[in-house]
Amino acid sequence: ASQGKLLTALGQAFGLEGSPRRIEVYDNSHISGTNAVGGMVVAGPTGFMKTHYRTFNIRSEELTPGDDYGMMREVLQRRFKRLVKEAPRTPKEAAVAAAEGGPADPVAPPPEGDPDAFPAWPDLVLIDGGKGQLDAARAALDEVGVSGVPLIGVAKGRDRDAGRETFFVPGRPPFKLPPRDPTLYFVQRLRDEAHRFAITFHRSKRSK
Repeated sequence: ASQGKLLTALGQAFGLEGSPRRIEVYDNSHISGTNAVGGMVVAGPTGFMKTHYRTFNIRSEELTPGDDYGMMREVLQRRFKRLVKEAPRTPKEAAVAAAEGGPADPVAPPPEGDPDAFPAWPDLVLIDGGKGQLDAARAALDEVGVSGVPLIGVAKGRDRDAGRETFFVPGRPPFKLPPRDPTLYFVQRLRDEAHRFAITFHRSKRSK
């Protein structure tokens, strides 16, 4: 019940049409561009959905070491290109999926026909970063032909202090949430989990 209230408040704060049922949060980790990785964590009505977490080894050899924008763009491209291939929602996405060898159905049905099943597509995507990271994410989705997925950039506060985050939403001026707002604490938990997950994967890769 508490999680449901937070999801409702989150939807209201960011101007969503309803309460998000699947939230994806992305973060990158590297040291001076080496062993660069990306991480995706997922949250839903019951909390963090760890079976849906994903890791990404940054593959592009064209990126300048430490190019966080390029890394985010690659991660989002790969994630949503695969999503379009496996679960297209529109005829346009179905055409892209067919070209990639995906299913021929114009629109993928809900898992096992259950409208209450945990969705494959996110209702909200949170990006760890400001306007630059958000623009990179938007460019990635545009290149894959995906629209209608709400994107929010979460920029760290001054001196990286929690509670001073600035939110970037396409079509709206940047804004902050009240310092003691439970919604702000919720976003911080989501972002911190994405950071923990990405840096843990990075350290594992580096140790190997």
